[in-house]
Amino acid sequence: MTDITHILSQERTRNDVPARSRKRVLEKASDLLCEGNEQLSGRTLFDELLARERLGSTGLGDGVAIPHCRIACDEIRAAFLKLKEPIDYDAPDGQPVDLLFVFVVPTAENHAHLEVLADLARIFGEPDNRARLRRATSSTELYEELIGLIASLAA
Repeated sequence: MTDITHILSQERTRNDVPARSRKRVLEKASDLLCEGNEQLSGRTLFDELLARERLGSTGLGDGVAIPHCRIACDEIRAAFLKLKEPIDYDAPDGQPVDLLFVFVVPTAENHAHLEVLADLARIFGEPDNRARLRRATSSTELYEELIGLIASLAA
């Protein structure tokens, strides 16, 4: 189990994010992931996330997407966003997406990348977990709810 608290901070968790398209939400997530990290470029990160989406949607279904890419960086970084309104994301079930866990992985990190994806799939795969996250009314509450779900999964 990956300790998500090492890659996701409360500052990179946002509730009620306005976005009308997949491109716009990826742009917002890229900017958020680059805040406080001079090593990353928002534009480069956005381009890489978009390139990954062209290979196939990172929408899981049930309103969840996990956009991710590899990029030259020192550490895995993540952002978690709950959208104000769901958007079309070409998810396999055709449902619009409102929960996005976006992360970037150093180019050489293979195992950690897959471990994060597996952990997130287990968390987001449970209807009760998704409902708890959707009930959050602030960014702080959204972060704390996700961290609580991760802790219960690890127990």
